[in-house]
Amino acid sequence: MNKNIFSFLVLFSFLSCQNDSDTTIQEVDTYPAVLAAFGNTIDLTNLANYANQPVPSYILKDNTNGNTISDKVATLGRVLFYDKNLSSNNTISCSSCHQQINAFSDTSVSSSGVNGTTGRHSMRLINTRFAAETKFFWDERALNLETQTTMPIKDHGEMGFSGTNGDLPFSGLITKLSELDYYKELFQFAYGSEEITESKLQIALAQFIRSIQSFDSKYDAGRALATNDVQPFTNFSAQENQGKNLFLSPPIFDATGSRTGGGLGCAGCHRAPEFDIDPNSGNNGIIGTINATGIDITNTRAPSLRDLVKLDGTPNGPMMHTGVITTLQTAIGHYGTINLAPGNTNLDPKLRPNGFGQHLNLNAQEVNAVIAFLKTLSGSDVYTNPKWSDPF
Repeated sequence: MNKNIFSFLVLFSFLSCQNDSDTTIQEVDTYPAVLAAFGNTIDLTNLANYANQPVPSYILKDNTNGNTISDKVATLGRVLFYDKNLSSNNTISCSSCHQQINAFSDTSVSSSGVNGTTGRHSMRLINTRFAAETKFFWDERALNLETQTTMPIKDHGEMGFSGTNGDLPFSGLITKLSELDYYKELFQFAYGSEEITESKLQIALAQFIRSIQSFDSKYDAGRALATNDVQPFTNFSAQENQGKNLFLSPPIFDATGSRTGGGLGCAGCHRAPEFDIDPNSGNNGIIGTINATGIDITNTRAPSLRDLVKLDGTPNGPMMHTGVITTLQTAIGHYGTINLAPGNTNLDPKLRPNGFGQHLNLNAQEVNAVIAFLKTLSGSDVYTNPKWSDPF
Protein backbone atom coordinates (compact mmCIF):
# COMPACT_ATOMS: atom_id res chain seq x y z
CA MET A 1 0.00 0.00 0.00
CA ASN A 2 1.27 3.50 -0.82
CA LYS A 3 2.87 4.99 2.31
CA ASN A 4 1.00 8.29 1.98
CA ILE A 5 -2.35 6.55 1.58
CA PHE A 6 -1.62 4.39 4.63
CA SER A 7 -0.71 7.45 6.70
CA PHE A 8 -3.93 9.18 5.60
CA LEU A 9 -6.04 6.18 6.58
CA VAL A 10 -4.39 6.01 10.01
CA LEU A 11 -4.97 9.76 10.52
CA PHE A 12 -8.60 9.47 9.33
CA SER A 13 -9.20 6.54 11.67
CA PHE A 14 -7.74 8.49 14.60
CA LEU A 15 -9.82 11.56 13.84
CA SER A 16 -12.94 9.42 13.48
CA CYS A 17 -12.32 7.88 16.90
CA GLN A 18 -11.76 11.32 18.33
CA ASN A 19 -15.00 12.55 16.77
CA ASP A 20 -16.90 9.55 18.17
CA SER A 21 -15.36 10.20 21.57
CA ASP A 22 -16.22 13.90 21.40
CA THR A 23 -19.79 13.02 20.42
CA THR A 24 -20.10 10.64 23.36
CA ILE A 25 -18.69 13.23 25.74
CA GLN A 26 -20.97 15.88 24.30
CA GLU A 27 -24.03 13.63 24.73
CA VAL A 28 -23.14 12.85 28.33
CA ASP A 29 -22.31 16.46 29.16
CA THR A 30 -25.52 17.84 27.67
CA TYR A 31 -27.02 17.71 31.17
CA PRO A 32 -23.95 17.86 33.44
CA ALA A 33 -25.83 19.21 36.45
CA VAL A 34 -28.36 16.35 36.31
CA LEU A 35 -25.49 13.87 36.06
CA ALA A 36 -23.70 15.50 38.99
CA ALA A 37 -26.84 15.61 41.17
CA PHE A 38 -28.30 12.19 40.42
CA GLY A 39 -25.64 10.00 38.86
CA ASN A 40 -27.28 7.00 37.21
CA THR A 41 -30.60 7.30 39.08
CA ILE A 42 -31.83 9.79 36.48
CA ASP A 43 -30.81 8.84 32.94
CA LEU A 44 -32.23 11.34 30.48
CA THR A 45 -31.03 9.20 27.56
CA ASN A 46 -32.97 6.16 28.81
CA LEU A 47 -36.14 7.33 30.50
CA ALA A 48 -38.33 5.14 32.67
CA ASN A 49 -41.71 4.21 31.22
CA TYR A 50 -44.34 6.46 32.75
CA ALA A 51 -46.39 7.22 29.64
CA ASN A 52 -47.18 3.75 28.30
CA GLN A 53 -47.60 1.48 31.28
CA PRO A 54 -50.01 -1.43 30.74
CA VAL A 55 -53.47 -0.84 32.20
CA PRO A 56 -55.95 -3.74 32.46
CA SER A 57 -58.82 -3.61 29.97
CA TYR A 58 -61.39 -3.68 32.77
CA ILE A 59 -60.04 -0.40 34.23
CA LEU A 60 -62.17 2.30 32.62
CA LYS A 61 -61.91 5.34 34.91
CA ASP A 62 -59.27 7.99 34.19
CA ASN A 63 -59.07 11.56 35.50
CA THR A 64 -56.07 12.67 33.41
CA ASN A 65 -58.21 15.50 32.00
CA GLY A 66 -55.81 16.53 29.24
CA ASN A 67 -52.58 16.36 31.27
CA THR A 68 -51.35 13.32 29.38
CA ILE A 69 -48.36 11.66 30.99
CA SER A 70 -45.04 11.95 29.18
CA ASP A 71 -41.79 10.30 30.23
CA LYS A 72 -39.91 13.61 30.22
CA VAL A 73 -42.36 15.59 32.32
CA ALA A 74 -43.05 12.72 34.74
CA THR A 75 -39.28 12.35 35.26
CA LEU A 76 -39.17 16.01 36.28
CA GLY A 77 -42.18 15.33 38.51
CA ARG A 78 -40.30 12.52 40.23
CA VAL A 79 -37.42 14.85 41.11
CA LEU A 80 -39.81 17.53 42.38
CA PHE A 81 -41.73 14.97 44.44
CA TYR A 82 -38.60 13.93 46.33
CA ASP A 83 -36.80 17.28 46.53
CA LYS A 84 -36.64 18.83 50.01
CA ASN A 85 -35.78 22.14 48.38
CA LEU A 86 -39.53 22.53 47.85
CA SER A 87 -39.83 23.32 51.56
CA SER A 88 -38.76 26.56 53.16
CA ASN A 89 -36.08 24.98 55.36
CA ASN A 90 -35.04 22.13 53.05
CA THR A 91 -36.29 19.39 55.37
CA ILE A 92 -39.63 18.28 53.86
CA SER A 93 -40.57 16.92 50.44
CA CYS A 94 -43.82 15.49 49.09
CA SER A 95 -42.33 12.07 49.78
CA SER A 96 -41.90 12.89 53.48
CA CYS A 97 -45.66 12.42 53.89
CA HIS A 98 -46.17 10.01 50.98
CA GLN A 99 -43.60 7.23 51.31
CA GLN A 100 -43.14 4.55 48.66
CA ILE A 101 -42.56 1.83 51.24
CA ASN A 102 -46.01 2.57 52.70
CA ALA A 103 -47.98 2.78 49.43
CA PHE A 104 -47.19 6.51 49.31
CA SER A 105 -48.73 7.22 52.69
CA ASP A 106 -47.33 7.73 56.18
CA THR A 107 -47.31 5.43 59.19
CA SER A 108 -47.70 8.44 61.49
CA VAL A 109 -51.18 9.72 62.22
CA SER A 110 -50.03 13.27 61.49
CA SER A 111 -47.11 13.91 59.16
CA SER A 112 -44.35 16.31 60.14
CA GLY A 113 -44.09 19.64 58.34
CA VAL A 114 -41.72 22.59 58.60
CA ASN A 115 -43.90 24.24 61.24
CA GLY A 116 -45.74 21.49 63.07
CA THR A 117 -47.80 18.54 61.89
CA THR A 118 -50.59 18.01 59.39
CA GLY A 119 -54.22 18.36 60.41
CA ARG A 120 -55.23 15.14 58.66
CA HIS A 121 -53.57 11.80 57.98
CA SER A 122 -51.66 11.60 54.68
CA MET A 123 -53.76 9.91 52.01
CA ARG A 124 -52.30 7.02 50.01
CA LEU A 125 -51.53 7.93 46.40
CA ILE A 126 -52.08 4.52 44.78
CA ASN A 127 -53.98 4.58 41.46
CA THR A 128 -54.90 8.24 41.91
CA ARG A 129 -55.42 8.50 38.17
CA PHE A 130 -57.99 5.72 38.01
CA ALA A 131 -60.84 7.35 39.87
CA ALA A 132 -64.01 9.16 38.91
CA GLU A 133 -63.52 11.66 41.73
CA THR A 134 -61.51 14.59 40.36
CA LYS A 135 -61.36 16.60 43.61
CA PHE A 136 -58.55 16.06 46.08
CA PHE A 137 -57.82 16.13 49.82
CA TRP A 138 -60.13 14.42 52.30
CA ASP A 139 -62.47 17.41 52.23
CA GLU A 140 -62.24 17.80 48.41
CA ARG A 141 -61.06 21.40 48.65
CA ALA A 142 -58.78 21.04 45.59
CA LEU A 143 -60.72 20.95 42.32
CA ASN A 144 -58.16 18.67 40.66
CA LEU A 145 -54.81 17.00 41.23
CA GLU A 146 -52.88 19.77 39.51
CA THR A 147 -54.25 22.35 41.95
CA GLN A 148 -53.64 20.03 44.90
CA THR A 149 -49.92 19.52 44.21
CA THR A 150 -48.83 23.02 45.19
CA MET A 151 -51.27 23.60 48.05
CA PRO A 152 -49.07 21.79 50.65
CA ILE A 153 -46.12 23.88 49.45
CA LYS A 154 -48.13 27.03 50.16
CA ASP A 155 -49.17 25.80 53.60
CA HIS A 156 -47.33 27.39 56.53
CA GLY A 157 -47.33 24.19 58.58
CA GLU A 158 -46.45 21.76 55.80
CA MET A 159 -43.80 23.18 53.45
CA GLY A 160 -43.73 26.84 54.37
CA PHE A 161 -44.04 29.01 51.27
CA SER A 162 -47.29 30.57 52.45
CA GLY A 163 -46.42 34.24 52.30
CA THR A 164 -47.75 34.52 55.87
CA ASN A 165 -46.31 34.16 59.37
CA GLY A 166 -42.89 35.22 58.13
CA ASP A 167 -42.86 32.74 55.22
CA LEU A 168 -41.66 33.65 51.77
CA PRO A 169 -44.44 33.67 49.15
CA PHE A 170 -44.64 30.96 46.49
CA SER A 171 -42.60 33.19 44.17
CA GLY A 172 -39.73 32.66 46.62
CA LEU A 173 -39.78 28.97 45.78
CA ILE A 174 -39.72 29.74 42.04
CA THR A 175 -36.63 31.90 42.56
CA LYS A 176 -35.00 29.22 44.72
CA LEU A 177 -35.54 26.43 42.19
CA SER A 178 -34.46 28.66 39.29
CA GLU A 179 -31.05 28.96 40.90
CA LEU A 180 -30.49 25.19 40.95
CA ASP A 181 -28.61 24.07 37.84
CA TYR A 182 -30.27 20.66 37.65
CA TYR A 183 -33.67 22.33 37.40
CA LYS A 184 -32.45 24.57 34.59
CA GLU A 185 -31.59 21.42 32.68
CA LEU A 186 -34.64 19.41 33.69
CA PHE A 187 -37.16 22.13 32.80
CA GLN A 188 -35.36 22.68 29.49
CA PHE A 189 -35.49 18.92 28.89
CA ALA A 190 -39.17 18.56 29.85
CA TYR A 191 -40.65 21.79 28.52
CA GLY A 192 -38.09 23.22 26.07
CA SER A 193 -37.48 26.19 28.37
CA GLU A 194 -35.63 26.78 31.64
CA GLU A 195 -38.46 29.00 32.88
CA ILE A 196 -40.12 27.66 36.02
CA THR A 197 -43.77 28.46 36.71
CA GLU A 198 -46.34 27.15 39.16
CA SER A 199 -48.30 25.64 36.29
CA LYS A 200 -45.27 23.67 35.11
CA LEU A 201 -44.65 22.43 38.64
CA GLN A 202 -48.27 21.33 38.94
CA ILE A 203 -48.29 19.56 35.58
CA ALA A 204 -45.08 17.63 36.33
CA LEU A 205 -46.04 16.63 39.87
CA ALA A 206 -49.51 15.53 38.75
CA GLN A 207 -48.07 13.41 35.94
CA PHE A 208 -45.69 11.63 38.30
CA ILE A 209 -48.41 10.99 40.89
CA ARG A 210 -50.84 9.71 38.26
CA SER A 211 -48.15 7.35 36.99
CA ILE A 212 -48.06 5.52 40.36
CA GLN A 213 -50.19 2.47 39.63
CA SER A 214 -50.77 -0.96 41.14
CA PHE A 215 -52.32 -3.71 39.03
CA ASP A 216 -50.26 -6.77 39.97
CA SER A 217 -52.45 -8.01 42.82
CA LYS A 218 -54.11 -11.39 43.30
CA TYR A 219 -57.40 -9.63 42.58
CA ASP A 220 -56.11 -8.47 39.17
CA ALA A 221 -54.89 -11.96 38.29
CA GLY A 222 -58.37 -13.29 39.06
CA ARG A 223 -60.27 -10.46 37.39
CA ALA A 224 -58.29 -10.93 34.17
CA LEU A 225 -59.69 -14.47 33.91
CA ALA A 226 -63.27 -13.57 34.82
CA THR A 227 -66.10 -12.09 32.78
CA ASN A 228 -67.02 -9.68 35.56
CA ASP A 229 -66.43 -9.01 39.25
CA VAL A 230 -69.43 -11.03 40.40
CA GLN A 231 -68.23 -14.27 38.85
CA PRO A 232 -66.16 -16.41 41.28
CA PHE A 233 -62.43 -15.94 40.67
CA THR A 234 -60.68 -19.22 39.91
CA ASN A 235 -57.49 -18.18 41.72
CA PHE A 236 -59.36 -17.20 44.92
CA SER A 237 -59.94 -19.37 47.93
CA ALA A 238 -63.54 -20.02 49.00
CA GLN A 239 -63.05 -17.48 51.79
CA GLU A 240 -61.74 -14.80 49.40
CA ASN A 241 -64.65 -15.35 47.01
CA GLN A 242 -67.08 -15.13 49.93
CA GLY A 243 -65.46 -11.87 50.98
CA LYS A 244 -65.69 -10.51 47.45
CA ASN A 245 -69.37 -11.37 47.29
CA LEU A 246 -70.02 -9.71 50.65
CA PHE A 247 -68.10 -6.63 49.53
CA LEU A 248 -69.99 -6.29 46.23
CA SER A 249 -73.52 -7.25 47.27
CA PRO A 250 -75.87 -4.68 48.82
CA PRO A 251 -77.36 -5.48 52.23
CA ILE A 252 -81.02 -6.04 52.94
CA PHE A 253 -82.29 -3.99 55.89
CA ASP A 254 -85.40 -4.10 58.00
CA ALA A 255 -87.36 -1.02 58.94
CA THR A 256 -84.93 -0.08 61.69
CA GLY A 257 -81.70 -0.31 59.67
CA SER A 258 -80.74 -3.79 60.84
CA ARG A 259 -79.29 -6.12 58.19
CA THR A 260 -81.34 -9.23 57.61
CA GLY A 261 -79.62 -10.56 54.50
CA GLY A 262 -77.48 -9.76 51.49
CA GLY A 263 -73.92 -8.50 51.56
CA LEU A 264 -72.24 -5.56 53.26
CA GLY A 265 -72.58 -3.01 50.45
CA CYS A 266 -68.95 -1.81 50.56
CA ALA A 267 -68.98 -1.35 46.78
CA GLY A 268 -71.70 1.26 47.12
CA CYS A 269 -68.93 3.73 47.95
CA HIS A 270 -65.75 1.82 46.95
CA ARG A 271 -66.51 0.71 43.43
CA ALA A 272 -64.82 -2.24 41.77
CA PRO A 273 -62.66 -2.78 39.81
CA GLU A 274 -60.85 0.48 40.55
CA PHE A 275 -62.04 0.54 44.17
CA ASP A 276 -62.18 4.33 43.97
CA ILE A 277 -64.54 6.43 46.04
CA ASP A 278 -67.94 7.35 44.61
CA PRO A 279 -67.83 11.14 44.07
CA ASN A 280 -71.30 11.42 45.59
CA SER A 281 -70.28 9.81 48.87
CA GLY A 282 -71.04 11.61 52.11
CA ASN A 283 -69.26 11.46 55.44
CA ASN A 284 -68.49 7.92 56.65
CA GLY A 285 -69.34 8.48 60.30
CA ILE A 286 -65.84 9.40 61.45
CA ILE A 287 -66.08 13.06 62.42
CA GLY A 288 -63.21 13.54 64.86
CA THR A 289 -60.24 15.85 64.44
CA ILE A 290 -56.54 15.35 65.13
CA ASN A 291 -55.31 18.68 66.40
CA ALA A 292 -58.50 20.57 67.15
CA THR A 293 -61.63 20.39 69.24
CA GLY A 294 -65.15 19.85 67.94
CA ILE A 295 -66.20 17.77 64.96
CA ASP A 296 -65.34 17.76 61.26
CA ILE A 297 -68.02 16.45 58.91
CA THR A 298 -66.44 17.73 55.67
CA ASN A 299 -64.37 14.64 54.87
CA THR A 300 -66.06 12.78 52.02
CA ARG A 301 -63.15 11.62 49.87
CA ALA A 302 -61.03 8.50 50.31
CA PRO A 303 -58.15 6.86 48.46
CA SER A 304 -58.51 3.67 46.46
CA LEU A 305 -58.77 0.58 48.64
CA ARG A 306 -55.90 -0.97 46.73
CA ASP A 307 -52.80 -1.60 48.84
CA LEU A 308 -54.49 -0.93 52.16
CA VAL A 309 -51.96 -3.44 53.44
CA LYS A 310 -48.75 -4.92 52.10
CA LEU A 311 -48.67 -8.49 50.79
CA ASP A 312 -47.71 -9.73 54.26
CA GLY A 313 -50.80 -8.07 55.73
CA THR A 314 -48.87 -5.26 57.42
CA PRO A 315 -50.92 -2.04 57.33
CA ASN A 316 -49.66 0.84 55.22
CA GLY A 317 -50.31 3.16 58.11
CA PRO A 318 -53.50 4.09 59.95
CA MET A 319 -56.77 4.64 58.10
CA MET A 320 -59.30 7.47 57.84
CA HIS A 321 -58.53 11.20 57.96
CA THR A 322 -57.87 10.99 61.70
CA GLY A 323 -55.80 7.80 61.53
CA VAL A 324 -58.07 6.46 64.25
CA ILE A 325 -58.41 3.01 62.66
CA THR A 326 -55.33 0.82 62.46
CA THR A 327 -56.57 -2.62 61.36
CA LEU A 328 -58.88 -3.99 58.70
CA GLN A 329 -60.95 -5.67 61.39
CA THR A 330 -61.54 -2.33 63.11
CA ALA A 331 -62.42 -0.69 59.81
CA ILE A 332 -65.07 -3.32 59.05
CA GLY A 333 -66.31 -3.08 62.61
CA HIS A 334 -66.80 0.66 62.25
CA TYR A 335 -69.19 0.13 59.35
CA GLY A 336 -70.83 -2.74 61.19
CA THR A 337 -72.47 -0.33 63.64
CA ILE A 338 -73.00 3.28 62.58
CA ASN A 339 -74.08 5.67 65.29
CA LEU A 340 -76.00 8.81 64.35
CA ALA A 341 -73.78 11.35 66.05
CA PRO A 342 -75.30 14.71 66.95
CA GLY A 343 -74.18 17.35 64.48
CA ASN A 344 -73.26 14.97 61.68
CA THR A 345 -75.59 16.31 59.03
CA ASN A 346 -73.37 14.99 56.25
CA LEU A 347 -73.52 11.24 56.92
CA ASP A 348 -73.78 9.23 53.72
CA PRO A 349 -77.40 8.14 53.15
CA LYS A 350 -76.26 4.57 52.44
CA LEU A 351 -75.09 4.33 56.07
CA ARG A 352 -78.48 5.35 57.52
CA PRO A 353 -81.07 3.04 55.95
CA ASN A 354 -84.62 4.09 56.77
CA GLY A 355 -83.18 6.91 58.85
CA PHE A 356 -81.29 4.64 61.25
CA GLY A 357 -77.57 4.04 61.59
CA GLN A 358 -76.87 0.73 59.88
CA HIS A 359 -76.33 -2.44 61.87
CA LEU A 360 -74.75 -5.10 59.67
CA ASN A 361 -74.89 -7.83 62.33
CA LEU A 362 -71.59 -9.28 61.18
CA ASN A 363 -70.35 -12.66 62.32
CA ALA A 364 -66.68 -13.66 62.61
CA GLN A 365 -66.77 -15.68 59.38
CA GLU A 366 -68.01 -12.67 57.39
CA VAL A 367 -65.43 -10.33 58.91
CA ASN A 368 -62.60 -12.73 58.16
CA ALA A 369 -63.84 -13.27 54.62
CA VAL A 370 -63.93 -9.55 53.84
CA ILE A 371 -60.46 -9.11 55.33
CA ALA A 372 -59.20 -11.95 53.14
CA PHE A 373 -60.69 -10.27 50.09
CA LEU A 374 -59.26 -6.83 50.91
CA LYS A 375 -55.80 -8.38 51.15
CA THR A 376 -56.11 -9.59 47.56
CA LEU A 377 -56.12 -5.94 46.43
CA SER A 378 -52.42 -5.49 47.28
CA GLY A 379 -49.62 -5.79 44.75
CA SER A 380 -45.85 -5.71 45.17
CA ASP A 381 -44.28 -3.68 42.34
CA VAL A 382 -45.36 -0.27 43.61
CA TYR A 383 -43.22 -0.61 46.76
CA THR A 384 -39.92 -1.27 44.99
CA ASN A 385 -40.09 -0.02 41.39
CA PRO A 386 -37.12 2.37 40.89
CA LYS A 387 -39.07 4.76 38.66
CA TRP A 388 -41.16 5.81 41.69
CA SER A 389 -38.20 5.87 44.08
CA ASP A 390 -36.10 8.66 45.53
CA PRO A 391 -33.57 9.79 42.89
CA PHE A 392 -31.43 11.80 45.33
